[in-house]
Amino acid sequence: MKTHRIPGLLAFTAATALLLTGCSAGDSATSNASDGAAHRSDAFPAPSAPAADEDGKAVAPDHLSTFALDVDTASYGYARRTLADGALPDPSTVRPEEFVNSFRQDYERPDGNGFSVTVDGARTGEKNWSLVRVGLATRSASAESERPPAALTFVVDVSGSMGEPGRLDLARHALGTMTDRLRDDDSVALVTFSGEAETVLPMTRLGDHRGRVHDAVDGLEPTDSTNLGAGVETGYETAVEGLREGATNRVVLVSDALANTGDTDADAILERIDTARRDHGITLFGVGVGSDYGDALMERLADKGDGHTTYVSTEDEAREVFCTDLPQNIDLTARDAKAQVAFDPETVADFRLVGYDDRAVADDDFRNDSVDGGEVGPGHTVTALYAVRTRPGADGHLATATVRWLDPDTRTPHETSGQLETDALHDSLSDAPVRFRVTATAAYFADALRHAEVPLPDAPSLGELRETAHALADRTEDREVADLAEAIDDAGRLDL
Repeated sequence: MKTHRIPGLLAFTAATALLLTGCSAGDSATSNASDGAAHRSDAFPAPSAPAADEDGKAVAPDHLSTFALDVDTASYGYARRTLADGALPDPSTVRPEEFVNSFRQDYERPDGNGFSVTVDGARTGEKNWSLVRVGLATRSASAESERPPAALTFVVDVSGSMGEPGRLDLARHALGTMTDRLRDDDSVALVTFSGEAETVLPMTRLGDHRGRVHDAVDGLEPTDSTNLGAGVETGYETAVEGLREGATNRVVLVSDALANTGDTDADAILERIDTARRDHGITLFGVGVGSDYGDALMERLADKGDGHTTYVSTEDEAREVFCTDLPQNIDLTARDAKAQVAFDPETVADFRLVGYDDRAVADDDFRNDSVDGGEVGPGHTVTALYAVRTRPGADGHLATATVRWLDPDTRTPHETSGQLETDALHDSLSDAPVRFRVTATAAYFADALRHAEVPLPDAPSLGELRETAHALADRTEDREVADLAEAIDDAGRLDL
């Protein structure tokens, strides 16, 4: 986690500022970082430029924070499972952004595809430090009848390790339940892999064929080794063969990701299916299972495969992923989405982004649409939390947050922005909205679990964090917040 110290503004001519920001007050423009040329784009209205101040002066690169959006939650789910089993998670598997993004937010949602932007913050009381929250939300998930049809290729791990309770049995239950939930115009294919991969069911329109899908799912049995690379490659081949125009084409990988045969590197695996991924727009949704779980491999696959991951350990969690949250997990409202936050050097002395270590994007590539971003579906929220130190007595503009994304069908670029002023900061965390406090609690907990070298400002003790989490659970009556409080209890019993 890098801390940025912000120098003064750099002075440039208006023409140079235009080249750097790609926007002016009167025109919409994008900047192609590969050749540095500015060109017009009428696809979106001009927001406040994230790379320049209000006077059009270019902002030094250290004022900027740029990252690809991420809606993964697997790290938090796996940490909860590990703690409940009586062990502390490996700090390397703790990704704070996935803790933060595991909780419901109350951000205003846009009407159509794209994002709303909410920026707020609260002072922590420690040497001018504050926590600043950048919240992005997509439109509400449509009713099942309103979403586009789906063409889903399930790639299911049937290796020997999947024989453990809570792995393949959980996958069978989840897929069977989802088969009943999907519409008649949806399609399903099934690929299994152990030492080798096999297409058990080609792409099949459900309609009158649900029984055929159920038979294939019910017949899943564990065998031997784990050739995950072969499974993913065969899964994409099957998805391409069954590709449906106008549908959401997605590979759903269900595995403990403990690869021990064939390619075990995410980049090598995805290189073999790159054409299917890029040319056909097939995305990857990773569902992790098992007490031993290859978190790093699954997360890497999802990031490089234009998708996201989650982790399930109970039938209730599986039902939520494959039924309740089905539209947001298979539909798309934005491709290659990135965020850029510009901090005002007149008011901000230092800042650091909490998490997103693996999702960093070069500042100059914010508007380079050939650089990979994140894929986001309806009903999602994305939260980025910053620790920000303001200058003593500073007053005025604090930050501008901009999100850029491509339309999922036309790949037309769009942007929108949100602002934060210093006088809008809450005086303390206890004065902040309840969902902001849940965000802070999740971030502080992740920080403690990964033994952060530079803790978040005004970090509470684990006992204080526990009290806060239980109070928030009582106030919100939210089962997910209660689960967070229980996880903190479990960590306390392990002398974290």
